[in-house]
Amino acid sequence: RVLLRADLNVPMHGGQVSDATRIERLLPTVKNLTERGARVVVTSHFGRPKGQVVPGMSLAAVVPALSAALGQPVAFAEDCVGEAATAVVGGLADGQVALLENLRFHAGEEQNDPEFAARLAGLGDCYVNDAFSCAHRAHASTEALARLLPAAAGLGMAAELRALGGALDTPERPLATIIGGAKVSTKLEVLNNLVARVDVLIIGGGMANTFLHARGVDVGRSLCEHELADTARDVETRAAAAGCTIVLPDNVVVAAELEAGVAHQTVSTEEVPADAMIFDIGPASALDLSKRLGECRTLVWNGPLGAFETPPFDAGTNAVARAAAELTAAGRLTSVAGGGDTLAALAQAGAADRFSYLSTAGGAFLDWLAGKTLPGVSALEA
Repeated sequence: RVLLRADLNVPMHGGQVSDATRIERLLPTVKNLTERGARVVVTSHFGRPKGQVVPGMSLAAVVPALSAALGQPVAFAEDCVGEAATAVVGGLADGQVALLENLRFHAGEEQNDPEFAARLAGLGDCYVNDAFSCAHRAHASTEALARLLPAAAGLGMAAELRALGGALDTPERPLATIIGGAKVSTKLEVLNNLVARVDVLIIGGGMANTFLHARGVDVGRSLCEHELADTARDVETRAAAAGCTIVLPDNVVVAAELEAGVAHQTVSTEEVPADAMIFDIGPASALDLSKRLGECRTLVWNGPLGAFETPPFDAGTNAVARAAAELTAAGRLTSVAGGGDTLAALAQAGAADRFSYLSTAGGAFLDWLAGKTLPGVSALEA
């Protein structure tokens, strides 16, 4: 009996799974186990029920998609511990699969409660964690359980660790990172870690506006954390001391409002109108970044370069994504990307399938970029 920690916190629409990526990535591990006769007991969280039973967050809704992907029926237990779980697990034959109800229906899961972990452990003979996206949480099913049973990483977890470790710990250099998004405050730990480890740090999105402001550039009405100017300057100082080049856009696309098809113009960052907002990098900046990536051997990407969800402000991200994809396809660049917005942007650009590795992890990917210890990984190494 293998207790398999998965991440089946998948998007749903109309009561059905709308994006089966996480299910598909789990298949190699499940099939590897079932083909060798294991009785696979899948556990996962779903949503944030906060220790309460919330019918709308039941994993029962995922059973049809998981069964279809595996090509075999998946038994479902209406609880993840207790009589219901014991009965379903006890009824499994060799090579069969069961899914237990939402772990977070019990407060002990997020509290990393030893007693709850022990109840889970009683359902298996060994433990496999294939949920890297949950590895930044010290929960009962990701941390405590790994210390109670013989434990191993699943194939997906192992692939993720190889890809991420190779990209940041032992990369071919020069190593570039693209860090985008709205606010410096949400990624300050990431920036401070990266400037000491990478050769080129490309900053985009609203974050770039804060750095431009810190350099004395008037960014008009753009999203900008003016109060973090000193913080941005400190990051630049750290980068200079470490020999890391920080790259900001020198031409941008501006408009009065963020609306699809709105009147817009491309200007130098030194010439942003006082009543305008920056929503994308300009064509010259996109070309410059593409050329810089051509001089690098490894790229790690988290966060779009502009408001890619709203055309025409997707052009900059699209251009750089396609350039990185072409370099990867040509064998000139190892490219690793992660984060929901990043993957959506790469898919929209038609570049996702040519990247070396795409991480479906969100918070765990950011914590890895920040150099933090991931409890779910360190528990497996103990």
